[in-house]
Amino acid sequence: MTEAEAAARAFGGTWLRLVTARENAVHEIARPEGRAALRLHRMGYQTEAAIRSEVWWCGALHDAGLPVPRPLALPDGDTLLRLPSGRFATAVGWIDGAPLGASDVPLTGTARDQADLHRALGALLARVHAVCDRLSPPAGFTRPLRDRDGLVGEAPVWGRFWDHPALRPDEAALARQARDLMRERLVEAGPIGLIHADVLRENVLVNGHSLSLIDFDDAGFGYRSYDLGTVLVQSQAEPHLPQIAEALADGYAAHSPLDPAILPAMTLMRCCASVGWTMPRLALDDPIHSSHIVRMLRLAEHLLAGRAGWPARP
Repeated sequence: MTEAEAAARAFGGTWLRLVTARENAVHEIARPEGRAALRLHRMGYQTEAAIRSEVWWCGALHDAGLPVPRPLALPDGDTLLRLPSGRFATAVGWIDGAPLGASDVPLTGTARDQADLHRALGALLARVHAVCDRLSPPAGFTRPLRDRDGLVGEAPVWGRFWDHPALRPDEAALARQARDLMRERLVEAGPIGLIHADVLRENVLVNGHSLSLIDFDDAGFGYRSYDLGTVLVQSQAEPHLPQIAEALADGYAAHSPLDPAILPAMTLMRCCASVGWTMPRLALDDPIHSSHIVRMLRLAEHLLAGRAGWPARP
């Protein structure tokens, strides 16, 4: 019996299939109450306390009526399973829907369709942040901190992006300039609180006119505007990027204060963080390194030149 099959049985279900194997391995399982998503956590990435904190958080958001997965419990009431290998497993209720999109794949629909979806997503993120402000986390609650030090300090949460081994000397110098710029601009980034921190297209499910958020594995404390930057990081080549960004900001600002002028800088911040993320995870010849670096440097050059808004499409 595989680990996934054993974990599925522990959560009262039957293993069906592997859905994705990214940071964690996510499997679909069948339970008497319906489908569920079983997650086998990457060894050594999050501590037991951090995973328990994430599960509590998702449960609190779900209980507040937000469209996020509902954590499932084991027969003894615990929500965290430790497998014989030492790996942790958790499970959540299944959410129907298709991902908003995929990295490096153009968005579908008209400019208006894309704007409408992003306006709704901005409103959803504002709701999430508002609910988070009302929560009282339990003792021992711990999640990553993406404040100024956590993003551009000496030891960022996702690594020293300016030291990426694939950077040429001139590119490394530009990355360091981008880091300095971000250290200045984060003063304008707005409040810090609990955020999703990974609002990529794959983590936003669309079902008709409704949106849901999944995968809180990287969630923690950080700048609220960083969540909006993560939304836009995969859309740098979209022909309708200005309209998408404007709609996202409008949707958020309808419920919570936001200066939309900060969005290009926060998108650059996520571009930089993603470059750091690749270093310990991917072989140096993986093409993702190059694509992430090009994306970072292009937006950095634009902002370092003092230009407002977004650079022209590549």
